[in-house]
Amino acid sequence: MRLVTFQDGNGTRIGVLVGDGEIVDLAVADASLPRTMLDLLASGVSFEVLDKAVRGARRMRVEDVKLKAPLPRPPRNIFCVGKNYHAHAKEFANSGYDASAKEVVPEVPVIFSKPPSAVIGPHEPIPSYLDPTSSVDYEGELTIVIGKGGRGISKSSALSHVFGYTIINDVTARTLQERHRQWLLGKGIDGFCPMGPAILTNDEVPDPTALELRTWVNGELRQEAPLSDLIFDIPTLIETISARITLEPGDLIATGTPAGVGLGFSPPKFLKPDDVVRIEVTGIGALENPVA
Repeated sequence: MRLVTFQDGNGTRIGVLVGDGEIVDLAVADASLPRTMLDLLASGVSFEVLDKAVRGARRMRVEDVKLKAPLPRPPRNIFCVGKNYHAHAKEFANSGYDASAKEVVPEVPVIFSKPPSAVIGPHEPIPSYLDPTSSVDYEGELTIVIGKGGRGISKSSALSHVFGYTIINDVTARTLQERHRQWLLGKGIDGFCPMGPAILTNDEVPDPTALELRTWVNGELRQEAPLSDLIFDIPTLIETISARITLEPGDLIATGTPAGVGLGFSPPKFLKPDDVVRIEVTGIGALENPVA
């Protein structure tokens, strides 16, 4: 099941994306269900209940609504993981923009964050003009959506805390990232976190390592990797973060990006106005954003 947040003349609501062309409005399908994605995640409602509500429900066309980020305003900063694919770790280390550490492949997960104000939805423009250094880059990333919260979560139970998965583009101003050492200012700029188009529920993903991620810029394939290539897998990331920080419903963990980002080319292929970035992950769909 793919859950979405959408907007039309009647406001902002949540629904289920059926195929690629239709949406079931959950408020219409079952008035007892929560009305926002965050409330739905916190409610603990079963996938079976959602599936039952969708059966036979009236559908609307996707083109008649505006898809928003599944969590348009996450309750907390988005947890992000740096240098979590071997090839990208080497690519970043050799780029001249990595001022964070001397090691190429990290010994433990590198965790940073992006603020909720960075989030935009599908098809919304990435505001590259907010980067005065003209070094805007893309990073396609599978993102974990936490359903059941907790602290001290073990790797063996970690996947039971996952509600589902979405896509994030960890847009980065590379010069600012390098200049400030810490990555928040280079990655937390308003509009530098496109998210969507949907949350693919955990019951549809028995093995997240079987998922594949691909990123195109202007139709050119730049990134392609299976999630099995992660240095630190999803259970390890959940265990690492929750060991010190209590995870809550609606928390997001972007798992890192594979090789093929703009800084990896010589010369770098940074984003410019009128470019279009498209990121796909198996089963979730495509997150596409123009660059402004």
